[in-house]
Amino acid sequence: MRLLTIPNWLTLGRIVAIPLFVVAYFFAPEESKIMPVTIFVLAALTDLLDGYLARKLNKVSQFGAFLDPVADKLLVCTALILLVSDSTITSYVQLQSCFIIAVIIVVGREISVVAVREWMAEMGDRTSVATSFLSKIKTVSQMVAIIALVYEHELGGLSMLLVGEFLLYIAAVLTIWTMIQFLVIAWKHLSSIRWS
Repeated sequence: MRLLTIPNWLTLGRIVAIPLFVVAYFFAPEESKIMPVTIFVLAALTDLLDGYLARKLNKVSQFGAFLDPVADKLLVCTALILLVSDSTITSYVQLQSCFIIAVIIVVGREISVVAVREWMAEMGDRTSVATSFLSKIKTVSQMVAIIALVYEHELGGLSMLLVGEFLLYIAAVLTIWTMIQFLVIAWKHLSSIRWS
């Protein structure tokens, strides 16, 4: 099977969008964050589209299964690191310490889960670590939180910073819960291995 199928091109596009998002974030004028928001939204949409097309076109591949979560985590972690390092954002959030802790929780979980999932896949058991429904809710919460925080201005009289901060805390709680679920599954495999 060809590695560079349409779904895999979309996934690669998501990775390419990351430096574009970073540049747009730094150079966007304070009064308008439309460009970084647009780039992030388009990149996030490729996450929905690549999986759908892979199944629809029967182009599911090991390369795509490996690359897709890596691209997702790179996008999310990059955005969160940018946000937590932005003094404008951290000075306006309601609970600065909680905001920083939430970012650490999400970034730490994303990195560790990718590592464990790929290690388990190497053992030939990718299906047992497939994404759960709760994980998908967590991902949507993260994505919408990031979009709202990057936009940062009011929309329809509603503070997007406040909305984004609230959704990030929800995502952090879901992150802890899904991490526990994931580790329970992973532990069954870890405990069956002979380490000596």
